Amino acid sequence: DIAEDGLFKIRYWLKPGENIISLVAMDNNDNIAERKFIVDFTPEAKEPTDLPGQTGDYYALLIGINNYSHPEILDLDNPLKDARSIYDILVSNYTFEKDRVTLLKNASRNKMINALDELARTITPSDNLLIFYAGHGWWDEKANIGYWLPADASKDSKAEWFRNSTLCDYLKEINSKHTLLIADACFAGGIFKTRKAFPDAPVAINKLYELPSRKAMTSGTLTEVPDRSAFVRFLVERLKSNHEKYLSSEQLFSSFRIAVINNSDVVPQYGEIQGVGDEGGDFIFIRKQITHK
Repeated sequence: DIAEDGLFKIRYWLKPGENIISLVAMDNNDNIAERKFIVDFTPEAKEPTDLPGQTGDYYALLIGINNYSHPEILDLDNPLKDARSIYDILVSNYTFEKDRVTLLKNASRNKMINALDELARTITPSDNLLIFYAGHGWWDEKANIGYWLPADASKDSKAEWFRNSTLCDYLKEINSKHTLLIADACFAGGIFKTRKAFPDAPVAINKLYELPSRKAMTSGTLTEVPDRSAFVRFLVERLKSNHEKYLSSEQLFSSFRIAVINNSDVVPQYGEIQGVGDEGGDFIFIRKQITHK
């Protein structure tokens, strides 16, 4: 996007070594100018882990929508703050580098699609992806279809609504090792084609990481959820208070599920997203080694 002052920015993923970047500009008279740059990139050494096969990076796409352009869709107060809280804890306490975490504020459907397209082009089979959404959601009971409502959604047309089935298509396309979806929205439980009862059987972390996974945790079932989210509050609190180096998404969910039920009117859900490549593994949060000066 070009700003009013004529400046523009793009995200370009560098590979180790020399990267040749070409910029081509064309004016209204079809005059073309081209400049090439060479960027020598040396990636930072990864913090060592004890997980076999853990060579990939951790990516996150965080979406928070407070403001809706349609006058009959109520604005919200807390999704942006919640998305920012997730951002802060991931980059400060866990192995998510800032340049691999995208925070979308009041995103249109087009911006959400563009961000997912970029992830599909970038993520490799050894990488891990966390997707967080906070904003309005809708469940079409007759059609059995769930939606997220982007900032440009209209009350009278579903043209700019974001279907759960579209998200599932992207979860198939994004070829990650593990993908974890966290949704705090009305009717977020509609992402599950089937839902299982809360699982509590412990499994070895190494085995969970070895097998690919596509898991989701949501703030509720097919019910409305409040703007002020106990789900996100306890989620962030548990991520902050965790002192274990490795934390599976199932362990994380079990650590705050009861607290959410006891302090709100919702029952959060956890399970596999069906039909998008889950093989029984789990998303593993890796805590950074934090040194205190």
